[in-house]
Parts: sequence; C-alpha cells; structure tokens
Amino acid sequence: MARTKAKSGGVIERMDAVVHDFCVRTRFFNEPMTRGRAMMFAMQHRLNTRQRNSVLKLKVASNCPDWDIRIGILRACAQEVIADHEHGGGRAHWEVLEALGQRIGLKKSQLRNAQPLPSTQLAWSAWEGLMANRHWLEGLVANTCAERANVPGYGRGVFKKSGWFGLERQRWGTLFALEGADLDFFELHEKADIEHSDMGWKAVATHARALRMEDAVVVACERNLLVWELYLNGIADAGDRLKVD
Repeated sequence: MARTKAKSGGVIERMDAVVHDFCVRTRFFNEPMTRGRAMMFAMQHRLNTRQRNSVLKLKVASNCPDWDIRIGILRACAQEVIADHEHGGGRAHWEVLEALGQRIGLKKSQLRNAQPLPSTQLAWSAWEGLMANRHWLEGLVANTCAERANVPGYGRGVFKKSGWFGLERQRWGTLFALEGADLDFFELHEKADIEHSDMGWKAVATHARALRMEDAVVVACERNLLVWELYLNGIADAGDRLKVD
C-alpha cells in the first residue's frame, strides 16, 4: 500500500516529509540489526506497547470531542493490550511480541521482569506532555505518526518498499532463521498500523484546516518523532551493551 495523496492544502505532504526524514535518519533503522538489539527491542517494546495503549493514548481519546475518532482510538488500544481478533488471532499485540522474544532466545521471565531503560522512561515522560496536555488533534498525531512508518513509501530501499516492520520481518527472519508464523508480530502490526495511521492521517486532513492547526500538527509530528528516535536509538545502544549467549 502506497502513501495516499494529500487532500488538505499541503499539511499531509508536510507530515509525510517529516515521517520520511525520521525514517532515513534514525540509526535503529539504518544500522545492522543484531541479536542484542533485537532482544532489547522485544523487552522494551513489550513495555512500551502496554504503556502507550493503556495510559497515553487513552488520554488522547478522553480529550477528543469526535465520537467516531474516540471509538477508533479505543478500538486500536484494545487490539494492542487486550485482544486483536482481526489481525492477531485473539491475542494482544504485546503477547505476540512476548512470544517472538522467546523464539529469539529470551526467557519469559526476562521479558516479564524487564525494566524500562532511562531512554524509555524519558520517552514516556515526553509523550505524556505531548499527548495529555495538547489539543486532541495534536494528540492524535502523537498516537499515529510512528505507526505511519509501517506504510510503504517512506525511507529508502526495503524500508520504502515494505515499511518499517516489513524491514524488520526481513532482518529478524535472516538473523534468527525465522519464517511464516514465527514473525506474526511484524505481520499483524504492519496491517494494524496501516489501519490505525490511516485513521489519524484522515482525521488530520479533515480537521487541521478547519481548526487552523496545519502548522501545529506538523510541529506535533516533528516533536513526537524526535521522541521516537530517542526511544529507538536508546534500544540500539542498550542492545549493543547486552551480553548475548
């Protein structure tokens, strides 16, 4: 699926450009995947999926006056932390990631006892400010801007062709000799993230001009992706320090 053409006087093209820049500059995407980095990602992103979808995104939903968008946010959060019957066979996304972590050599206890890195904690604090205390449309951008990287068309090479998790599906498959259902996390997340981010991008296209918030939503996209860059590069650095058998 390619990026949709903008229909809101340039604001979507501007946000697309911000997402593209994030994809081409972030070290986590553009440096080799290693066992340590993959293991650290599994431990940290399991935590992050639960935190963002049981706390942070709910704050955006509570601020949103549009009933359909609010329900869409809550439905997406339920897929992530309760059960995804559409893409995940009834499993929450963090549960699918937990299973993937065990396939690459982590013990369940390592996954469940993992603590957030300092960089992850900083990211949560930054997102708290960017999602809880902002206009709901800015918060919606915070909900969906990184998911947008799973839509093919951003970045370069495999990333551009297949999206972020398409890239990870290839990298993890090669690194750990996994295939098919072993890589379900990336498959389901790619489909779900396209659906979730489309909701956010369409809402921005509909409301940004009417609310005179074109510049504000672009800035929100930039700031949130800076936090995502901090979060992911923190995982890369900690993964490089991880002792792997």
